[in-house]
Amino acid sequence: MKKAFALFLVLSLLLCSTCTAFAVNEDVEGELVIYTSMYPEIIDMMNAAIAAEFPNLTPGIDGSFFFYSGTSKLITKIYGEMGEKRDQALGCDMFMVAEPAFSLEMKDYGYLHSFEVENADTRLRFPYDTEGFWYPVRVCNMVLAYNPEMTDAWAAKGITIPRSFKDFAYDSSLKGYISMGDPMTSGTSYAAVSALLDKYGEEYLDKLGANSVMRESGSTAIAKLQSGECAAIMILEESILKYLHDEEEKGNPVTNLEVIYPEDGVILIPSTVMIVAEEFSKNVNTEAAEAVAQWLLSDDGQKMILRGYMHSVLAGMEEIPYHSVDTNELIKKDMGIDWVKAYKNREEINNLWTLKVTQ
Repeated sequence: MKKAFALFLVLSLLLCSTCTAFAVNEDVEGELVIYTSMYPEIIDMMNAAIAAEFPNLTPGIDGSFFFYSGTSKLITKIYGEMGEKRDQALGCDMFMVAEPAFSLEMKDYGYLHSFEVENADTRLRFPYDTEGFWYPVRVCNMVLAYNPEMTDAWAAKGITIPRSFKDFAYDSSLKGYISMGDPMTSGTSYAAVSALLDKYGEEYLDKLGANSVMRESGSTAIAKLQSGECAAIMILEESILKYLHDEEEKGNPVTNLEVIYPEDGVILIPSTVMIVAEEFSKNVNTEAAEAVAQWLLSDDGQKMILRGYMHSVLAGMEEIPYHSVDTNELIKKDMGIDWVKAYKNREEINNLWTLKVTQ
């Protein structure tokens, strides 16, 4: 039912669009496979949109253009396909993964195809590769969340809901009552840990470990927040917004779940789109991949990103995701991530996490 509704919504939007005519890319042909870490429900919506915009382009994975997995798992899969010498072809033609540090790595390996986005310097409000090997395409936002209906109950136990990432780790009263994603499997969680290490040093991981932070999926963390097993969680904003929207659509508006935009800064993760170099791509179809990448960075493509509860990368885009806040205001509060360090120090950061948090 959800897939049918998503298809109906996408087709309606495209038919009503004044910016791009329906199916204007009829000359784009061949097969295409995109490795992505976007949520499956969002993939369904994007699949329908791409099929409508590129009617003669063939999905390369069981009727889908996308192969889904978590970023860290996708990276492991890609390493395996590349082979020990990093010289083998991959099973895809494009990447849309959550962690930009991987873009730097794949560029270094020579696995990416360069393409130009017109007026990128003024069109995009997030950094991009000036040589054209990767561009931001969707913005994930790491935040905190809590259950406003439980605030008094937690206060009675001597627990104050944290309003900052620092308090989330440093407030010892929260021990055993906090949850987040695992950076060993989640690219966005890895990005968040990288940012927090830069801001607070290794002590931040010591404090997370001392507070017995749970490492769980977003859905599990949300359930524990609502049941009172957790006082606060570190989670992607899109997970909360999607849940709120889905429940409202069912006629069950949610009052026991709310986003906290941390006082010490949000962590914006401008996830990138990359095209695999022709000699390493599955379908040797960089022309089609370029067309899809350009569409993703168009107004229509970005509106699909917004409907996926993520923020747009376009400088002129005033629309925001459902129930979110102004993107430009978030940019002002962005903690920032050193993506070169996140790439170069991946093993060191993972080892620190294992040593200080999971053991």
